[in-house]
Amino acid sequence: MTDELAMTLVAGGDLDKASVLYERYKRPLYNFFLRFGLDKETAQDLTQQVFVRLLQYRQSYKEVSVFKPWIYRIARNVHNDHLRSNPMKMSDLEYLSDVVPNPESADYESQELVKKALQFLPDNYKEVLIMSRYEDLKYEEIAQILDCSVALVKIRVHRAIKQLREVYFQLI
Repeated sequence: MTDELAMTLVAGGDLDKASVLYERYKRPLYNFFLRFGLDKETAQDLTQQVFVRLLQYRQSYKEVSVFKPWIYRIARNVHNDHLRSNPMKMSDLEYLSDVVPNPESADYESQELVKKALQFLPDNYKEVLIMSRYEDLKYEEIAQILDCSVALVKIRVHRAIKQLREVYFQLI
């Protein structure tokens, strides 16, 4: 069963199909929140909030929509709401060690430095890098989530990588 079919059934009132979506997206969304530097407990809470909102706003899902950008837009809104009510402090950077680095990479220290450097980027740069590099979202999907053009996403990614590189080399 595709994500889109499951969500269409949920929107139609078959709430049991939400468990299919939950099983598929709980881990990616949890990691999404961890990559923003949140602690494990907060990331778990926000992940749960995404699925609560999925049920609350299920009628807003349109059959022609692709599910992945739709749920990540909800996740982004949940994260932004959390930030408005709980501004992050630099001491929150200690939780970055909770994000599991890529096990295929032999350069663990570099990955740790990249995670730290990422936290110093402006939010609009940080989110496009997290979505494109860690969540493997296509630029078109990110544009849907951010409600902007693909060209703007490409510009932000380019500028974010440039700024990330500068911050990274300052941390070395």
